[in-house]
Amino acid sequence: MTKTNANKIYEYIDEANWFLGEWVDYRRMCQTFSGIAREERQLLERINDELAGLVNRDRGSFSTVVVKYHSPLSYIQFVLDMINEAQATHFKVVSHKGAILITHHDKLKKIFFLSQQEISLNDFFGKEGEEVSVGDTILIATRNEGKTAEFRKLFDKLGYRVENLNDYPELPEVEERGTTFEENARLKAETISQQTGKMVLADDSGLEVDVLGGMPGVWSARFAGRGASDDENNIKLLHELAMVFDIKDRSAHFHTTLVVASPDRESLVVEADWPGYIAHEPKGENGFGYDPLFLVGETGKTSAELTLEEKNAQSHRAQAVQKLVEVFPAWQSKQS
Repeated sequence: MTKTNANKIYEYIDEANWFLGEWVDYRRMCQTFSGIAREERQLLERINDELAGLVNRDRGSFSTVVVKYHSPLSYIQFVLDMINEAQATHFKVVSHKGAILITHHDKLKKIFFLSQQEISLNDFFGKEGEEVSVGDTILIATRNEGKTAEFRKLFDKLGYRVENLNDYPELPEVEERGTTFEENARLKAETISQQTGKMVLADDSGLEVDVLGGMPGVWSARFAGRGASDDENNIKLLHELAMVFDIKDRSAHFHTTLVVASPDRESLVVEADWPGYIAHEPKGENGFGYDPLFLVGETGKTSAELTLEEKNAQSHRAQAVQKLVEVFPAWQSKQS
């Protein structure tokens, strides 16, 4: 969400949604819909009526313009962000069994049932005697807690609880036998989703060097052989480029593919690249893998010379996560 503080103008845009908003005097509260189908307009009007019940009239209310619409979750989160900022409240969205729940300090405030399909009480609340657990989960196909924390920050805003493979020690490792990043990420996500019945996110990333025909690519982690260390892979890469002297001929990019899979659903795929060059010698103490050799764009700095914050603001994974933020709500709404 972007906003202009001077006049309280808010905006949310992704490939399927475009909302504008303003915090106004309660008497000026209104909603404008542009080219929205009748059924969708009725749903948005119902959502607005319910969300208005969360507003302290003494502090004003929200006014919105819906230019393009696909995901009710995105719209609800957009309005809640305005309400929370204006009122210093902490309303949160929780996605649960095809419904959207709004909570405040662990208290349930609203429920929006978005699907026309009926759901049994046992399916929604759990069977008698079972521990009640509210909120859908997404399983990140990694045992890396740092990577998990990055995705947890994203999906918490979308109303999902995040788990990783450390929560499922009995699951076997999925062998990455694909020849593309998407094949490997899809293999991990879809296999684990079928094994667990859960929504699963997997990623596959690597370095592609143009003069080497895209190598090491999907074999980045084992370029110098299975079980190779980062130093061994870097030495191997420098050896392959030993006769390539001009830095402009050493162009490369980091690539990542993210795949979200859910049982019996079409998987969601996003990709991103981070362009740069391969240095003649390693520099920097931060990062891992090929970071000491990867010169970021035209900066002259290697990825290993960037701070974690600088890297996370521009890397291939950061770009892919941003794309995922933009398309996930629309994909999610189709799963309901």
